Amino acid sequence: MKLDKKEYEIKMQKSCASYETELESIRVGRANPNVLNKITVDYWGTPTPITQVGSVSVPDARTLLITPWEANLTKAIEKAINMSDLGINPQNDGKSIRLSFPPLTEERRKELQKQVAKLGEDAKVAIRNIRRDANDACKKMNKNSEMTEDEQKASEKEVQDLTDKYIKQIDQITEKKQKDILEI
Repeated sequence: MKLDKKEYEIKMQKSCASYETELESIRVGRANPNVLNKITVDYWGTPTPITQVGSVSVPDARTLLITPWEANLTKAIEKAINMSDLGINPQNDGKSIRLSFPPLTEERRKELQKQVAKLGEDAKVAIRNIRRDANDACKKMNKNSEMTEDEQKASEKEVQDLTDKYIKQIDQITEKKQKDILEI
């Protein structure tokens, strides 16, 4: 009997997807509504994502326009953006909030690249932890005489192949994001 790799592969896929989602919130010189994903507004005592209290549009490549569905939320949205790590001052005209994304400085681009590299490394660690869990399961099955020594080696090799595949995928995602950051 061999190890069922399906559950481990699903976990690895989820790690990659989570990493990609995390990268979406890192801004790269252009206006991207995804940078607002982690910012919440106090809406009737409940922390609510900005995208759920108003519409977010991209009028041009360097501007986001947030139009709250309730006019009294503009101050709360402005405050939430100021308190976030976005690094952009919102312009409030009473009806909507405009975010102008300045071009990134060379220094900021390098910082963002380091941040992306660190997040990539964290994602790879998560993949390797899944591999370790799978290998532990193989050893346990061997110990319990549920699989032979040869089956254990074959299963561990298949798990390693899966690990290599997903680590390569993370490297590709990281490289693509770092190229985006360098684009002017």
